[in-house]
Amino acid sequence: MLLALLSGFALSQSYRTITAIVAQGLQADFGLSAQSLGAFAGLFGLSFGVAQLLMGITMDRYGLRRTVLASAPLSIAGAALSALAPSHGWLMAGQLLIGIGCSPAFLACTVFIARHFPSERFAFFSGLSLGMGGLGLMLTGTPLAWVVQHWGWRTGFGILAVLSALSWLLIFVLVHEPSLPGRAPHAQESWGDSLRGLAELLILPHTWGILVLGMSCYAAFLSLRGLWLGPLLMDRFGFSLVDSGNVALVLSLISLFAPGAFGRMDPGPLRRRAWVANASLLMAAMFAAMALLQQAGATVALMILLGLLWGFSVLQYTDVRASYPPELTGRALSLYTMSMFLGVALMQSATGAVAAWAAGRGIEPYLAVLLAIAGWLALASLAFRMLPASPLLRR
Repeated sequence: MLLALLSGFALSQSYRTITAIVAQGLQADFGLSAQSLGAFAGLFGLSFGVAQLLMGITMDRYGLRRTVLASAPLSIAGAALSALAPSHGWLMAGQLLIGIGCSPAFLACTVFIARHFPSERFAFFSGLSLGMGGLGLMLTGTPLAWVVQHWGWRTGFGILAVLSALSWLLIFVLVHEPSLPGRAPHAQESWGDSLRGLAELLILPHTWGILVLGMSCYAAFLSLRGLWLGPLLMDRFGFSLVDSGNVALVLSLISLFAPGAFGRMDPGPLRRRAWVANASLLMAAMFAAMALLQQAGATVALMILLGLLWGFSVLQYTDVRASYPPELTGRALSLYTMSMFLGVALMQSATGAVAAWAAGRGIEPYLAVLLAIAGWLALASLAFRMLPASPLLRR
């Protein structure tokens, strides 16, 4: 059942990184500026993140299976609409549908793991799930780059629509939630009670450090992998679309294994936060190095190292789970996942604006974009260190 749910998550990874492959085609067909391209990529994260609030509550009320089966057709429709889009406006509408349709994909996996696997195995299985999601990143590497180079970006969206339909069918046939042992039936909360429960998390001081870093690390990785990787390598170093796809494929292969490796190395609650803080600061340093070392080999090497380091994100999920009592875990994971994708939307839109601003002043856009991401990460890492940790971590 978990593998069936992961098929949906893998495809959501493809959707959120496809912009890096189709960017030049979209710019050629619709005359998109760097700022418009950033807004297009960011719309997925915005719609995905906002929908997280509803999806988390819906899963609690109606179950994982019904939530995923009801929402996934929106991503199928959005991909089909994108493939046929006659204008930029229709393309944005397709992106909006895709983001909403994909929004329960990873949350369903994490909630399933939290409910049906031992707590001490949460980091391992979450890391394994993130790694399996890397299969979707691989698809938007060399395979889809080759398709787009030969048959155009519309074909790429069409292929994702077909694969999404197959994933929906797989979930429909295979996913049937087992009852939770020892859990007595209870009255469902109202929507108002559920929303108030999420708001109560924001009153807890330690929530803010978690959310600030949650809005930053994944956003930085996805802004590179899902938006700027292809344009950067092609414009700065003269890579072909397939060459940049090969780099994306290597990065995706690494992402299959890095989260699982970090999950197995989990140092426990007392040292985990220090690991996360240090890794996020190192990530900032790597983005700054990419900005300043304008050499193709060094840039590709730094991208690969970032793919390895990004595996620490599984420790962020584990930190969230350990920071709240069991009755708040589902809401906390939902709020955290929402923050991740709102961060993606903000960073991709902001870096698009930064690129446009830099180009208008004769500054290389990618220098400005990478330094902006580095600064964002450094400030988020500092905030995570300074804001309080959950008292549960000190027990």
